[in-house]
Amino acid sequence: MTEAVDVAIVGGGMVGASLAVALRSAGLRVALIEAVPHDSAEQPSFDERTTALSNGSRRILETLGVWPAVAAGATPIARIHVSDRGRFGFARIDAREQGLAALGYVVPNRLLGSALWSRIGTGGDVQSFCPATVSAATPGPDAATLELACADGVVRRLRARLVVAADGARSAVRTAFGVDAEVRDYGQTAVITAVLPQRFHEHVAYERFTQTGPLALLPLADGRCTLVLTLTHEAARAAIAWPDERFLAEVQDRFGFRLGRFLKVGRRVSYPLSLTQSRRTSAGRCAIIGNAAQGLHPVAGMGFNLGLRDVACLAELLVERVRDGGFDPGARDLLDAYDAWRAEDRRGIIGFTDGLVRTFGSDLPGVGGLRNLGLLAFDLLPPAKAALSRLSTGAAGRVPKLARGVPLT
Repeated sequence: MTEAVDVAIVGGGMVGASLAVALRSAGLRVALIEAVPHDSAEQPSFDERTTALSNGSRRILETLGVWPAVAAGATPIARIHVSDRGRFGFARIDAREQGLAALGYVVPNRLLGSALWSRIGTGGDVQSFCPATVSAATPGPDAATLELACADGVVRRLRARLVVAADGARSAVRTAFGVDAEVRDYGQTAVITAVLPQRFHEHVAYERFTQTGPLALLPLADGRCTLVLTLTHEAARAAIAWPDERFLAEVQDRFGFRLGRFLKVGRRVSYPLSLTQSRRTSAGRCAIIGNAAQGLHPVAGMGFNLGLRDVACLAELLVERVRDGGFDPGARDLLDAYDAWRAEDRRGIIGFTDGLVRTFGSDLPGVGGLRNLGLLAFDLLPPAKAALSRLSTGAAGRVPKLARGVPLT
């Protein structure tokens, strides 16, 4: 027996679940398919990591009604401090100088997952299939057929006029629709944990570039910091096994003493880093969003924010189509409009993030001095800081309604 739906979202992580929330009252029959429950310890999207949300992302979540459940556990970022180890140049961005209450917010992934899935479960037009996996996807001219392997052993079939690939950088749905992705291995692994510094962080986020890779410290509400330490694959394997004292000493050596001594470290996890860039953002009756469209290095903390703007743009186009009386969510002109809307924002963020990794990871003669001058120049130029703020919030082109605080329905 085959069930007909308008939109089938494959992947219920942060991006896929956000789209389900955005479409829950849009007048579309929506299916959300996810292999692992959001509150399971095995769910990779909602693990111990944290996410830095831009102000644009906060506004999207606020407009979707998700932010109130997140706000209590969110830590505001008052300032950002960027430095290059071994050189005197640095750059600072202050929320007050930009006329903002905060530059962004650090949110635990588990909290965000709980808030999104709770919102999905409060009624609306979304039917969730979880745990369930897509065992086969067959594109067609008028609809695509998805075969679902469910936990109860039952095989279900969905006929969807639009399939949304939100199933991560190694997207099986993207592949099923014939879309390839370019993958660039950075030769790095991120070691992520929480550390307790001697001094309070004062809501400052630090990005420090070192010879072994960037180190980021993001403020948490209880005085701890999320640490993202980028190392070579071999060094990361060693760092996971180091005793706490050795690990803290290595971090101290790379970061310095701006926050005093690091006193404690939590459980460490590691993630290999690469740039995954889908060659297209749609194909047939499939739209590609989030990490399935672009998986970024975490150096600038822009990955989820970019994926959330994918959600805001696609949801707005779908709701407009329903409002105008056009009931084909997978129509080619709609997906062409999605591709065109996302192109500039996507190109800018991918280029900026990849450029940071390459520039600060280069050991060519003279590059270090240029980096140093660049940081100093950036620190002295308010227009450059304002431009980066616009880039990080996606305000460079057409801003979707949700990011402007305007509801879709």
